[in-house]
Amino acid sequence: MIYKPIQKYHRYLLAVLSGLLLTASFPKIGWSYLAWIAFIPFFAAIQGAKPGRAFWIGFVAGLSHYVTLIYWIAGVCHTYGRLPLVLSIGLMLLLSGYLSLYTALMAFLANRFRERSIGYAVSAPILLPALEWTGAFSPCGFPWENLGYSQFQQITLCQGADLFGVYGLSALIIAVNASIFSFANQYRKERKIKWRQPVVLIIIVAAFLGYGTWRVKKIDRIAETETHKNVTLIQGNIDQGVKWDPAFQKQTIRQYIELTHSAQSPDTDLTIWPETALPFYFLHEEPLTTMVMENIKAMNGCLLTGSPSYVWENDRPSYRNSAYLIAPGGKIVGKYDKVRLVPFGEYVPLGDWFPFIGKIVEAVGNFSSGEKGHILQWDDTRIGVLICFEVIFPELARKLAENGATLFVTITNDAWFGRSSAPYQHLSMAVFRAVENRVAIARAANTGISAFIDPAGRITHQTPLFQAATLSAQIPLMYQRTFYSRFGYIFPMLCVFVTLCGIWRKKPLEPKAL
Repeated sequence: MIYKPIQKYHRYLLAVLSGLLLTASFPKIGWSYLAWIAFIPFFAAIQGAKPGRAFWIGFVAGLSHYVTLIYWIAGVCHTYGRLPLVLSIGLMLLLSGYLSLYTALMAFLANRFRERSIGYAVSAPILLPALEWTGAFSPCGFPWENLGYSQFQQITLCQGADLFGVYGLSALIIAVNASIFSFANQYRKERKIKWRQPVVLIIIVAAFLGYGTWRVKKIDRIAETETHKNVTLIQGNIDQGVKWDPAFQKQTIRQYIELTHSAQSPDTDLTIWPETALPFYFLHEEPLTTMVMENIKAMNGCLLTGSPSYVWENDRPSYRNSAYLIAPGGKIVGKYDKVRLVPFGEYVPLGDWFPFIGKIVEAVGNFSSGEKGHILQWDDTRIGVLICFEVIFPELARKLAENGATLFVTITNDAWFGRSSAPYQHLSMAVFRAVENRVAIARAANTGISAFIDPAGRITHQTPLFQAATLSAQIPLMYQRTFYSRFGYIFPMLCVFVTLCGIWRKKPLEPKAL
């Protein structure tokens, strides 16, 4: 009585299992080894299914993954967006469904190619990077925790990102999944072992590990010889519920100033405050601006701080999410305006169509984007700033490196996420921006996690969540033009090209599917 329903829906149960295993490979659970087997149930589920049915199986797999990965979005919308809980959950499900379309499309294309005698072990490592890359460039692109990010703590494996970006590691992981499935499935059918495919894969994995071991040692040697700067991060731990309340503005400023003075040393070169650490329009609101300027004059080195800002364009204010670089004495030496804005947080996509949704942030007006790749010059140092979720977009960091950045600074306010898995997930993706471009990262977050990441991708220092804290370290200033920072997306673009060729090809290919 029980067996038939299970048999009828076993493909979808396997899809759900695959999605849950994949989520468990990412923070907060963080069992990264599960990523190497998470897609095996997925391939078992779509095997033998028509491409149309495979699409829906893939959609279920993606939905079970994304709902459990980005569940925290519902909390953000409900707690800080003040939306009804049902609507908040609905928005989270809508985004999860949108992201699941990419998993569904991969399942559809993998089975379509299989009908043309292209096995999963060949098609999947091409399809996944192609879809991850194209998804990041869509208007509402949200490349949150692509498959390769699951290995952010496996430093040796991560080093290939300076060649292929995070997409190369995604391809390797899913190739292992597909090959294990194909190997086991082949043995089940034929009762004999064919070693060609496993041997090829073992050689590729060994090459990744060998390259990673050599690269870490080389980068460490280079970093030792580079100029170092003493950088201090200030984590104010300001409650998001009162952050924008005018009654708490002076208290917030005092908190940052007191923490800064407590962490100052004669050799401090740069102090970093988080995104919107100044909860007012800096340089436009006189009393609060004066309070900041008078107190930072006694600081050693420069200050980089986040603040909302605006400029007048066409007789109306254009609002920006900005970072100011302030020299000793109070001179403004640079300003960066956030380029990639948060949909429904800092702007409303198709706002004329969806005026009822409004914005989640408590600020006036929609934000406008700044100039991509804009560098802040600090003495002989070129700072590339990434504000909040800009760090999840590889092309933004690559553009900064292309323009000569020798230090990445990412400032964020992860208080929105509470104690969910989101702050840990957000940090994990920053690791790859350091490796891809061989640039150290200083990350200042309002409530944590503040951290330093070295050019080899190691998180060398970090703070706990929801504690006022300071963190200081000597940071190497490196300018190593990697293959990735020079040539960008050759690998995923090649995957897109091969995918399109596979879609258009009519005749079956040899050899037969593995």
